[in-house]
Amino acid sequence: MSLNQLTAISPVDGRYYKQVSELSSYFSEYALIYYRVYVEVEYFIALCEIPLPQLSEFDKKLYSSLRKIYEDFNEEDALHIKDIEKETNHDVKAVEYFIKEEFEKLGIEAYSEFIHFGLTSQDINNTAIPLSLKDALERTIKPLFRQVLFVLKRMSIEWRNIPMLAFTHGQPASPTRVGKEFLVFVERLERQLEMLDTVPHSAKFGGATGNFNAHHVAYPKQDWMAFGNHFVDGLGLKRSRHTTQIEHYDNLAAIFDNLKRVNTILTDLNRDMWTYISMGYFKQKIKAGEVGSSAMPHKVNPIDFENSEGNLGLASALFEHFAQKLPISRLQRDLTDSTVLRNIGVPLAHQAIALNSLIKGLGKLELNEDMLKAELEDNWAVVSEAIQTILRREAYPKPYEALKSLTRTNAKITHESISNFIETLDVAESIREELRQITPFNYLGVVEETK
Repeated sequence: MSLNQLTAISPVDGRYYKQVSELSSYFSEYALIYYRVYVEVEYFIALCEIPLPQLSEFDKKLYSSLRKIYEDFNEEDALHIKDIEKETNHDVKAVEYFIKEEFEKLGIEAYSEFIHFGLTSQDINNTAIPLSLKDALERTIKPLFRQVLFVLKRMSIEWRNIPMLAFTHGQPASPTRVGKEFLVFVERLERQLEMLDTVPHSAKFGGATGNFNAHHVAYPKQDWMAFGNHFVDGLGLKRSRHTTQIEHYDNLAAIFDNLKRVNTILTDLNRDMWTYISMGYFKQKIKAGEVGSSAMPHKVNPIDFENSEGNLGLASALFEHFAQKLPISRLQRDLTDSTVLRNIGVPLAHQAIALNSLIKGLGKLELNEDMLKAELEDNWAVVSEAIQTILRREAYPKPYEALKSLTRTNAKITHESISNFIETLDVAESIREELRQITPFNYLGVVEETK
């Protein structure tokens, strides 16, 4: 059986591949090889820039030719590296040998022993992987977050003056505005995304056990710590200065924990939207030819919110494992981080699928104002809070108890019963008139304007 979208074991590479194919540029085996080649080439150039004595005569005009090794990198090159790996049985060493072949083509093989000079494979991996994650977040995932925020903000503006019955514990509560309920999620998401931007993308770069042992013994007068910091900073990453053979992954865990919190908020949003649709507060735009049930022709299911919730759960479960596992490694290093790091793209793919589904679901929503009005009209009891608060202001005796006696009966509370109650109150006529003006449609409080 050949591997294709129908035979792929994971739906990320099968059913959903069209939605996440862009992530192949960051998390596939090809992408990992590419980023390794990129780091190796830039490292060699950085050594030339010191310059090390043996590299002092290297022609800087060749930098552009060196960079073409990764700029023109293609699948044929990646397959060639995999062929080399069959012999070396070591993936990073195969990259080193590939670059040495490219040096031969350029006629600069005399310098080839400075490829991967003094490094261990994790100097390359723990730089390439955070770099690929950073690029994926900036170019793919964060734009989807911004798109979700844009839609939520648009809805908060479009429906900012539409009154809606609120619920606490599943019971009718003080009314709110539709737009404000979307602002709740805007604020929560913005805070978490701001926090995500503050977490550095950390890299490890310091030799076999983090001390630049090989570098220092070869060139003891060179400040290798400063070199490592400068090199990693130049790649757009932050170098962890005290490490074992591997990056300690604490900041990587912080990124995953942050993404998990974002997913919790988005799950909350999906469930609220699902519930509001089931209550009839929102309708969904109907697409011709789309089927909601194989048996019930009338159904228009909230499938986009359900799909989003399911994929968020998968992403968060993996983020949880990554955040707990990666910072733990026996002594200087064990190999358990390797297979985990190779799966970083999986939760990010489920995240992307979830965000696309959520955006699609939000785009189908249509406000059912008739239902919103009917619900408010059917729940006049919610103004009892307003009435008893004003009575408290006026020092009326036991106002809470009076409203409790009125509203916690089996009798339906209506506009008429509230009006009759107001007329029985021993207060000034001006106070009764103030109370008469309160309705479920205007008892909405205040909402801070968005900036």
